Order: sequence, then structure tokens, then C-alpha cells
Amino acid sequence: MSTRLGELVERLGGHLVGNADIEIFGIASLDDATASHITFLSNPKLRAQAAQTQAAALILSADDDAVVSTGYNGARVVTSNPYAYFARTAQFFAAQQALPAPVGIHPSAVVATGAEIAPSASVGPHVVIEAGAIVAEHVVIDAGSYVGRNAQIGAWTHLFAHVTLHAHCRIGQRGVVHSGAVIGADGFGFANDGGVWVKIPQTGGVTIGDDVEIGANTTIDRGALADTLIEDGVKLDNQIQIGHNCHIGAHTAMAGCVGVAGSATIGKYCTFGGAAMVLGHLTIADHVHVSSGSLVSRSIREAGQYTGFYPLAKNADWEKSAAIVRNLTTMREKIRELEKTIKSLTEK
Repeated sequence: MSTRLGELVERLGGHLVGNADIEIFGIASLDDATASHITFLSNPKLRAQAAQTQAAALILSADDDAVVSTGYNGARVVTSNPYAYFARTAQFFAAQQALPAPVGIHPSAVVATGAEIAPSASVGPHVVIEAGAIVAEHVVIDAGSYVGRNAQIGAWTHLFAHVTLHAHCRIGQRGVVHSGAVIGADGFGFANDGGVWVKIPQTGGVTIGDDVEIGANTTIDRGALADTLIEDGVKLDNQIQIGHNCHIGAHTAMAGCVGVAGSATIGKYCTFGGAAMVLGHLTIADHVHVSSGSLVSRSIREAGQYTGFYPLAKNADWEKSAAIVRNLTTMREKIRELEKTIKSLTEK
């Protein structure tokens, strides 16, 4: 399937320079694009490469256009955010090529009496939906997924194969939950009684807003009493752990293997690099950006970029540094004594 470049720009916006009647069959990288593709430039370092691309059309910023247009002969779509424009263009072509999910309930699915399934929903093979669950219009639930008692799934949300949405958990509209994700497993709550761990029943749920994407094998624990909360637009990568009673603010994004311990509150528009860790009961302000591999061990009250790891070094060098760190307290005391001695000698 193809589309006229002019129709694409009418749909997505931007300023078109060139032939609006060019037929575009898909999107490709600068190197791989041919005369049937549209491509994009979001990194000024690749301007020379963009000028040589064989693509029929190029998405780029006004600053890049001023440079690239002298060497590139195709059509250009000038926009303030080429990377976001690329994302929406890719969505457009993906939607054209996608096979629609079959409407209805597969014969092998098990749907309890009392569950509400919208007529336009798609329920795949071997799905289990418990009593009281509500599945809204145009929801897609792929093979082998489980929807617990009184769980709710908002319109146009897609659960890929083998997703578990436990009892009393809710996800809003247009969500995407990838395979293996578990929403609403028990939080890690135990009380110690003389060395014996006593389980605290986890009676809260998980409430997830609209336009949330949850990666493969990511887990979001249910709350002990109140719900774990994931606000609108949050994006979670694969293999992330969100502990019980956490509150993740709107449009925050986390890369793979991030771990957030229980009862942490994270603000809006934050980002967390891969394998970053957040200790429990901390508060992180809006617009905080945590580097990959960092450990957040205290609350962060001010927006900004935060990094908390020691740079990689050869093992022998690291051991020397570690030895110095262990002796810092002794060294500090010696320096203080020297300062006192110097001061005394100076005064004399």
C-alpha cells in the first residue's frame, strides 16, 4: 500500500517542499531508503549522509534543511521535531500493513459468567477471563492471556500473548502490554516476628492510565492496601520491576531492567536509563533524569540530570581506588590535624 506525500503531510502536518504527488510506499533509514521511501534526519552529524540518500522524501528540521537542501534533490518535509514526525509516519505505515484482529471470542477461550466483553473486542485462543471483568470496545487480548476477577481493560488496549492482569487491576484506553508482563502480583510485604516472616495480605490493586505501554516480562505489583498507580502516557521497557504502592507520574519513561522499590513516588516527565534503581519510600520530582546504572538512595526534590555510578576501570585500577576510598576517613583526620598545625605555626 502507498500514500501520496501530500496526503501524508495533510494528515501529520509540517511544511512540504517539493512534489506533493510522489507515491510513498514506506519509511526506511537514510542508507536503506530507495525512491519509494520516505526517510528522516534527526541528528545534524548525519547531514552529509542525508544529502546522499536515495529516498523520495526527507523529514528534517529547518536548520538541517538549510544545509541539506543544497545537495538533496528529493521532496522535503520540514518540521520542528523530525524524530517525532518519523514516529508518527512509521505508525501510519504500520497501521496500513497491520492485519486486523478477528472480532469475537475464540472457541477455546474461557469466559466466566458475568464478565462483560464488548462486541468489537477480540479474545484470542486459550484466553481466560474471570467473573466481573470488563473488556471495552476494540480491545485485543492475544492467546494465553489471563484477566482476573473484576479487572478492567479500556478501549483500544492490546494485551499481547501470555499477559497476566490480576484481579481488581485496571488499565485505561489505548494501552499496550507486551508478552509475559504481570500486572497485579502480590507486593513483597512481610512482617518479621522473631526471625519468622509473616505475610501481609496485598489487598490493593493496580490502576494504570491511558496511553501506557508496558514491556515484555515487566512486573507491576499490587498495593498492600491502596493501589499502585501508573499515570497516563507512562512508557515502561522490558524486564522492569515496579514495587507495591509506587506512584509513577504521567509521561515518565523507564528503560530496561529498572527497579523501583515499594512506595516510591516518581514525578511526571522523568526518564530512567537502563538498570537504574530507586529505593523504596523516596520522592522524585518532575523532570528528573536518572542515568543508566544509577542508584537513587535519597529523595530528589529538584529537576535535572542525576548520575550515581563510578566510571568503569581496569580491575587493578578499581582496587587501588577502592583502597583509597576505604582510607578517606583516616586521611581526612590527618588533613585536619595538619591544618591545625599550619594555622598554629602561621599565627606564631
